[in-house]
Amino acid sequence: MNRDSWRRVASAGAVAGLVGLTASGCGSLSLQGVQLPGGANLGSEPYQVTVEFRDVLDLVPQASVKVNNVTVGQVKTVTLNTRNWLADAHLEINENVVLPANADAQLKQTTLLGEKYVELGPPSDAPPQGRLSNGATVPVARTNRFPEVEELFGALSMLLNGGGIGQVQNIAAELNKALDGHEADTRALLDDVNTLTSTLDGQKDNITRALDGVDKLSANLVAQRGNLDSVLTDLQPGLAVLNEQRPQLVGMLAALDKLSGVATDVVNRSHDDLVADLRALRPTLRELARTGNTLPNSLQIFATPPFTDSAVGAIRGDFMNLNTKVDLNIQDLLDNLLNATTPPVQLPSPANLVPPGLITLPKPPLASEAPRLPGLGGLLGGGR
Repeated sequence: MNRDSWRRVASAGAVAGLVGLTASGCGSLSLQGVQLPGGANLGSEPYQVTVEFRDVLDLVPQASVKVNNVTVGQVKTVTLNTRNWLADAHLEINENVVLPANADAQLKQTTLLGEKYVELGPPSDAPPQGRLSNGATVPVARTNRFPEVEELFGALSMLLNGGGIGQVQNIAAELNKALDGHEADTRALLDDVNTLTSTLDGQKDNITRALDGVDKLSANLVAQRGNLDSVLTDLQPGLAVLNEQRPQLVGMLAALDKLSGVATDVVNRSHDDLVADLRALRPTLRELARTGNTLPNSLQIFATPPFTDSAVGAIRGDFMNLNTKVDLNIQDLLDNLLNATTPPVQLPSPANLVPPGLITLPKPPLASEAPRLPGLGGLLGGGR
């Protein structure tokens, strides 16, 4: 074997040994398991927090933990929870960092091909509550991760290969054909749509109230369903009766139509006479209006003899209250019965009163001795 042959054999053996060494080391050596150098300033007493992820990708220990893009801690370990098959990232956070108990956690990436880190922050769907303490756990419901570059390229590949990108040109060509020569109409249609949407947006409160009213109406109809069923069931006999009496109803309506025609003719013919009568009554009505309350007050006495309205209040049940005023002055009585020119009758003085306290009246003159007055002869019994 010459020198060149030994050289080829040695080269092949070296390559085979290098391949074997590399193959044997792949099972134990991995860059994913290598911890990152350095780390954040954790202080003297950092507190421990466990974050549950569905997928931690290639998150490694000593990865950064950030709040508002400021490094406040690091990932201590990443383990698999065999109870729920979730990845638990055990974090160490600086003791001076205050986070709410319902904080969110996201797995992010520094650059497109950079390292992974955990971002902590306040919740985005609820107000902050409490404080994240040592030993707390951020549940998987409050964790998330950003998509990987491989996932983006895979989705883009599916879109380009199996999606509708190839049909965009055909869609554009068909739209150009449909809109060719109708640009003004299309522009007017877009303006109308814009006006419609603006009007609907301005009336959204009224639309909401109308929908609420419809909802209440439907609820009331559902509550009155039994009554509505009863009404519709009981309405059928009435409709049957109306159907049977349809000829009579039609005849009645025809008669009403004829009556309305006759009434219209009568009103048209008597229009002038009616207007003339009303004009003739105008002076009488004017004078009645001028009387005011005089006529009603007079009718109270004239229309209710012998008891007027003022006397009705005195009658109470089976008795009547009556107030009378009687003038028993003899001088006034004689003045009323005799002529005013007749000398007054002299009454006895109080000294001749017998017995005391009583008045002895003189004997009144006979009717034949009384002077005759015009118009009073028959009243006093005198001669004719």
